[in-house]
Amino acid sequence: MTTSAIPSERGLVRAVGTVGLAAGIANIMIGGGIYRLPAAVAETLGASAPIAYIVCAVVMGLIGLCIAEAGSRVSLTGGPYAYVEVAFGPFAGYMTGVMTWMVGITAFAAVATVFIESLGAMVPFFAAPQGRALGLIAAFGFLATVNIGGVKHGNRLNTMMIIVKTLPLLVLVGIGLFAIDPVFLQPTETPAISTIARTSIVLLFAFTGVESALIVGGELKDPARTVPRGIFLGMAGVTILYMSIQLVAQGVLGPDLAGAKTPLADAAAIAIGPWGRQLLLVGVIISTFGYLSGMALASPRSLYAFARDGFLPKGLAAVHSRFHTPWIAVLVQLGVTCLVAITSSFGALAVISNVAALLCYLGCAGAAWQLRKTGVQMAGTTPFQMAGGPTIPILSCLAILGLLTSITGSEWLVLVEVITVATVIFFMTSAHRATLRTAG
Repeated sequence: MTTSAIPSERGLVRAVGTVGLAAGIANIMIGGGIYRLPAAVAETLGASAPIAYIVCAVVMGLIGLCIAEAGSRVSLTGGPYAYVEVAFGPFAGYMTGVMTWMVGITAFAAVATVFIESLGAMVPFFAAPQGRALGLIAAFGFLATVNIGGVKHGNRLNTMMIIVKTLPLLVLVGIGLFAIDPVFLQPTETPAISTIARTSIVLLFAFTGVESALIVGGELKDPARTVPRGIFLGMAGVTILYMSIQLVAQGVLGPDLAGAKTPLADAAAIAIGPWGRQLLLVGVIISTFGYLSGMALASPRSLYAFARDGFLPKGLAAVHSRFHTPWIAVLVQLGVTCLVAITSSFGALAVISNVAALLCYLGCAGAAWQLRKTGVQMAGTTPFQMAGGPTIPILSCLAILGLLTSITGSEWLVLVEVITVATVIFFMTSAHRATLRTAG
């Protein structure tokens, strides 16, 4: 078998161990979703909700291993886009990039709705439709101003952020366990497999992010051991925390959990008192706004990259002469995301985001096996290899396809429309992109 070598990035220090990787995974996964999703899960599964959490953890664990192997073989910038492009060619890589961009729009907007709903619970003005819209416009306007101004974001506060995010949740779990009514935790019926699949694909929103945490692959100590251990430790820790939160929320609120706008704050109000409700509301506002800030920095870069590479008008790749930021891409991306957040609900956005993410993960699972099969690897390195040959990629693909069976026709229509437009753009711009490559 011919081995293809991809140059590795130099100058990086392998200083991130198992605990550091696990903390990074948890920090990215614990965002705004867990503050909202317990109500959605209870609405369909009730006391049987832990089943959906286990399904999500297993699926994301399998996908994480596939991404880990692909990432250990391809060092090019772009993450999933790069893995799939090297494995299956430019069109497959481009469509993976489109799905990644779509996740950036829908996940960004979904978390924005959680942010404004929590703010509305503290300041009633933002709970009314007009106040909600004005609050979102103000938030996105602030984020656009900050990011156009060239503010640099780093990772030095990663450990502090995970403490800030988890402390209110741990307080709720620690005190809330003593306020549980056991009657509320008794399942009344066995849920159908289709119901579990549908609930899991909604809940998956709170489990995504493993692929982002593994971007530090070039700085991991002993990746072949650190990656699987870090994924297991991070996923296990987050799953236990999530299931504990669901247990407390269900046990405290019972039937009132389904449909609650601020489920964890409502549970804290009963289990802890008024200060507990305020603690959880402040926690979700901080957590979600931190997520929005990071997405405001990252997501416009996809739009900028598409324009730079000739897929979109070159104006979107304009860089501000003073601040050196892709200011037009920032304005367009944040403007579109703000509009989506104003006009859509969390549930619908979370599902669309998860479908796009699952399609991206499907490509990564296939790429992991294809890259191993063709011998692609970084020069001078030993790639991480999953045990069992193609077993894990195949299981990952089957699990993803199983979850996708719960998607409705209207939700698929949105994806089909995006894919159709993206395909037309790919072929219409082929000559222009060829010219750019020649000029480059």
